[in-house]
Amino acid sequence: MTSTSSDLRPADLGTLVLLAWSGEAPDGADMPYLLAYSLGDAEGGPQTTAAAVEHLLADSELPVGGDLVDGNDRPGLPVSLLVEAGQAVVRMPQLVAQADAPPEWLAAVRERGYAYLVFTTRAWPEGRPGRTVEAADLAAFAGADETLNAAAHIVLPATSRRH
Repeated sequence: MTSTSSDLRPADLGTLVLLAWSGEAPDGADMPYLLAYSLGDAEGGPQTTAAAVEHLLADSELPVGGDLVDGNDRPGLPVSLLVEAGQAVVRMPQLVAQADAPPEWLAAVRERGYAYLVFTTRAWPEGRPGRTVEAADLAAFAGADETLNAAAHIVLPATSRRH
């Protein structure tokens, strides 16, 4: 049976979190990163949230564990990034997620014109909203093979409401 968007139960996603940070990229300049993940707190736990996130990503034409999707080359991609009022807002057909963006992230996205989104199916219960995430903990989770291999990787062009 073919899966459709209507098969996705939003409650199965659990609590979704979006984090914005920047770091040095191989070209030596700062890269604006976004990390999206579930806390794994849906009924059924992390296995349920992983399946639901994978379904959401597939519905949005974002392969998990596959090649980098460059939104600059895919104008019809149903995922977008709006940067406004110090916020990063990611829009997908069944989801709108936003994160406070630190000044260095905003500067990096202004410089590059895009952000690099890693949307992983791997749950991270320690990354709860409202709790300070230590840089070492973020690096350990975001850089882990288990996180990266279970994720869609997307270059998202940044837009703003100012023209």
